[in-house]
Amino acid sequence: MSAEFFPQEIIRKKRDGLPLSEAEIQFIVRGITDNSISEGQIAAFAMAVFFQDMSMEERVWLTRAMVNSGDVMDWSNADLGRPVVDKHSTGGVGDKVSLMLAAIVAACGGAVPMISGRGLGHTGGTLDKLDSVPGYNTAPDPDLLKKVVKNVGCAIIGQTSDLATADRRFYATRDVTATVESIALITASILSKKLAAGLDALVMDVKFGSGAFKEKYEDAEALAKSIVTVANGAGMPTTAILTDMNQVLGHTAGNAIEVRETIDFLMGKNVDKRLLEVVSVLCSEMLVIAGIADETTAPMAVHGALNSGSAAERFAQMIAALGGPTDLMTNPDKHLPLAPISRDVIAPRRGYIAKMDTRAMGVAVMDLGGGRHKASDSIDYGVGLSNIQGIGAKLGPRNPVATIFARNEAQADQAEKRILGAITIAEEAPAPTSAIGRKITKEDL
Repeated sequence: MSAEFFPQEIIRKKRDGLPLSEAEIQFIVRGITDNSISEGQIAAFAMAVFFQDMSMEERVWLTRAMVNSGDVMDWSNADLGRPVVDKHSTGGVGDKVSLMLAAIVAACGGAVPMISGRGLGHTGGTLDKLDSVPGYNTAPDPDLLKKVVKNVGCAIIGQTSDLATADRRFYATRDVTATVESIALITASILSKKLAAGLDALVMDVKFGSGAFKEKYEDAEALAKSIVTVANGAGMPTTAILTDMNQVLGHTAGNAIEVRETIDFLMGKNVDKRLLEVVSVLCSEMLVIAGIADETTAPMAVHGALNSGSAAERFAQMIAALGGPTDLMTNPDKHLPLAPISRDVIAPRRGYIAKMDTRAMGVAVMDLGGGRHKASDSIDYGVGLSNIQGIGAKLGPRNPVATIFARNEAQADQAEKRILGAITIAEEAPAPTSAIGRKITKEDL
């Protein structure tokens, strides 16, 4: 323990609303990393920040300290010959954007070492979706990771214990002390992992709406501004796009079933318009911020990668290079089996979907066993929802709200009840809305 600082004095200082120095923040993060400060002190510090907040300067210092608590990837000796760029989403229901996005950007000339997470609660996790692919390795050793990124252009993996080491212990304490929602702490948690990945640039997908972590637009905007400010302050060019999560993104929600939709999307089959809109905008922004294309040519490059089949080829190569089947794209039924009970959810009356409680749709997947209530829970990869209708869709006996895939009738009953309770039916269709909100750059701040 340093003679210069005492944890309780730093906690007291923040509790009283006073700014912390860079050295004080570094001391706290070191203590989290080497266990020299207690769980109670971590919890007290987190709660003090929750109520008193942090300045942008303090957030930059906290982020940098958490980055330096572990290893930092260095791509300079990997001979990639392409910029290293990534995207991070704050999470939603049916958000399988990362799966197609990594392949598209790789096909357009970017290197995408994407460190993703698992789902908790109503939001699905990218790693859980990939865990449904037999053999796929979400924790490759550093040499294999660099080899795959060099040869394929993308690799979607999980966070290793060596990256942003302090974040694991800090987040675990925040999770059980009702301090997860702090924008300052969210910012540092997200960016410490992304900066540790050695990125040249980052694009944030910050979601708002009934299925988002930050439901209110104003809260999502505040988080986006914090992330853009702190990331650029820490030396990583970053922009953020606000996207709508007031309805499920795409036609599916689950794990294996979302990988199936990804395969269809990349092969040009049954493509959801809102999903395409979000994927195209985020991919284009990644190409622009990485210097691969400009505002005019980026969208053309994205659609070219999809239409030519080169993005689908990159996805297939990534799956195979990380241990998955070589015929996943052509044989999804073999490798991504769905639960045996299939049931259409029929609305109680005709009309149009006017509103959706997207969080409840995510909880319906949890009812089926496709999500976690707590981090230690296991997941059933074969359950989920398909043919999900969005806001404005016409409902009737031949137009179900969604199709359930379940292991037993009791689970299907519970999910059906949840889905029907999640939608509001109106006589007329509402006006269509864009899935894309505001773009935030450092020049906007």
